[in-house]
Amino acid sequence: MTPELADVLTARARIAPYLPRTPLYSYPALDQLTSAQLRVKHENHLPVGAFKVRGGVNLIGQLSDADRERGVACASTGNHGQSIAYAASLFGVTATVFMPEQANPVKVESMRALGAEVVFTGRDFDEAREECERVCTERGYRYVHSGNEPDLIAGVGTYALEIVESFPELDVIVVPVGGGSGAAGACIVAKAQQRPIEVIGVQAEAAPAAFRSWQARALVTDSTSTFAEGLATRTAFELPQQILQEYLDDFVLVSEELLADATRLMIEKTRNLVEPSGAAALAAVLADPGRFAGRRVAVVCSGGNISPAQLQSLFAGSMDA
Repeated sequence: MTPELADVLTARARIAPYLPRTPLYSYPALDQLTSAQLRVKHENHLPVGAFKVRGGVNLIGQLSDADRERGVACASTGNHGQSIAYAASLFGVTATVFMPEQANPVKVESMRALGAEVVFTGRDFDEAREECERVCTERGYRYVHSGNEPDLIAGVGTYALEIVESFPELDVIVVPVGGGSGAAGACIVAKAQQRPIEVIGVQAEAAPAAFRSWQARALVTDSTSTFAEGLATRTAFELPQQILQEYLDDFVLVSEELLADATRLMIEKTRNLVEPSGAAALAAVLADPGRFAGRRVAVVCSGGNISPAQLQSLFAGSMDA
């Protein structure tokens, strides 16, 4: 099932008792840098520091009694796992998260504190995902895919509802893309509005599977070597791609250097902790300022879960940690 605006509206009512609206702030310093009328959607202000928790609460909150009894499992580089762990803790469900062996320790600690079991396996997200799928089949867990879940997409789409309500004169939303659930949710909301709103997805040049799939109109597998783990997927996902191919206006790639620059700028100018994937939308604006000059632009700060080691290396001029 492909979610529609009605599903996003229902999701908003479902998650409202558990999650606050996030702010949409303007920063004169960013306007000056970009020559745009920029607003930052601060999804890093949510309880686990990332937008995905909206989808987790929407999905786990309506599981059947049988699925709750089975327990849930997912694979994640961090933010999807935190989302499922947080929602599982709210509703008394057992959660297991499969993560790459070199996972972000900030995200690992968060999931464990929420009561989830963390299993380290594989070199990257896709190897962790493959092991998670095997174990779910073996043990009967309710597998929560990070992209191919209509309730996740409807849930994360609620941030776009908040954007269009707070910034009705908006021209364009720029959204980071890993698996694509956030961009898919934004497309569903934006394209249901009476006035035209452009939606642009952003991915790392070093992890372009979703971008290449969108271009090819077919699922494509590619390598990933980006330091922005929230964008690091080797394989595109069917349901988000279906939505993006129908509604997404454009899709751009940004370099590792520009991601690092944008992360530093976001931290310095907004006084917020921002992880590299959360700065990808700003990186896209900085990469092509003429495209956005004078326009009313919302950039989605999708998460703020940056580790101390990443922060140290980022401001020391290195991206290797």
